Amino acid sequence: MPKVRYAWSGFDDVAWSEIGAGPPLLVGGWWMSHLERDWEYEPFRAFIEALARHRRVIRTDPPGSGLSRTRAGTPASLEPHVAAMKAVLDAAEVPAATLFAGSSGCAVAVAFAARYPERVGRLVLSGAFLDGSSIASPEDRAALVELVRRSWGVSSRVMADIFYPDATAPERRAFAQHQRSAATARTAALGLAAVYSFDARSAAPHVRAPTLVLHRRGDRAIPLALGAATAAAVPGAHLEVLDGSAHHPWHGDAAGFLRRALAFDGVDAAALTGPAHASGEKASVVSGRTASRISAREREVLLLVSRGKTDSEIAAELFLSPHTVHRHVANARAKLGVPTRAAAAAWAVSNDPDG
Repeated sequence: MPKVRYAWSGFDDVAWSEIGAGPPLLVGGWWMSHLERDWEYEPFRAFIEALARHRRVIRTDPPGSGLSRTRAGTPASLEPHVAAMKAVLDAAEVPAATLFAGSSGCAVAVAFAARYPERVGRLVLSGAFLDGSSIASPEDRAALVELVRRSWGVSSRVMADIFYPDATAPERRAFAQHQRSAATARTAALGLAAVYSFDARSAAPHVRAPTLVLHRRGDRAIPLALGAATAAAVPGAHLEVLDGSAHHPWHGDAAGFLRRALAFDGVDAAALTGPAHASGEKASVVSGRTASRISAREREVLLLVSRGKTDSEIAAELFLSPHTVHRHVANARAKLGVPTRAAAAAWAVSNDPDG
């Protein structure tokens, strides 16, 4: 877990951390963010580690979420979020950086790039929208915020279905559990309501940084039309439509997404090939001989992963250390030749003799 630090924005104490070396890349927060809980979520951590092979990756928890300290919840105005981004760059002693933002972070990144053009080298936007009110009707927005507030267990599963419609059942359960570990129902509801209030449409025409908008064709959380509108509003922006339906870039063809984002940021194509950038969330075909090498303990751990349990919860149940649990998962992934713990867990479920 990278060390968590704090920067004062004038509004809030903003949590941030960094990993890797090279040109700076500031990763903006999504609807919910938690520097520690996100790092425990295998698909996200693998994605950040892949970025960090080429860049100094700086992550933040936006005001009102995760480890950032604020009294009033997530601000509905973009100004405190822009101030938080500037405070983190100042604290990290970074004069200018590439901004990599996703979903609700895109409106913040666009507003920041328009306000501080000298601080932004390039802009990479994923699943973008500029106007939160355009995501759904007023009635649907109000209903979803209320569902999150009243039943975080049910709504976290609803969100998993929306964000990852083609994921396996274990993958969706793991993401639903991750959401609940990253935020309380109140925090999540306040954050979602604030996201619906974001509006960077007036800032977009003033962005001067080269901008790449990556959007998956089947994204149900943020429709492709909103990503296209973002690209049309930012001068000179390039829209690239990717196959798939996963909203977050670390699910689905994460490697393909990474290659496009890093190539746009100037990483040489030769450095973006090989096992470190092997594509996909789908589990590779595993031979019977390979599968037979999975130990009984590794299979037991993977089945608990499939139920959405964290390493710490599994460790407590099996009387192991979290480090030992993590090692069992890593060993099983290596034997199966799959890129994530979710894919390994999916294999364990489909090959469970007692299932």
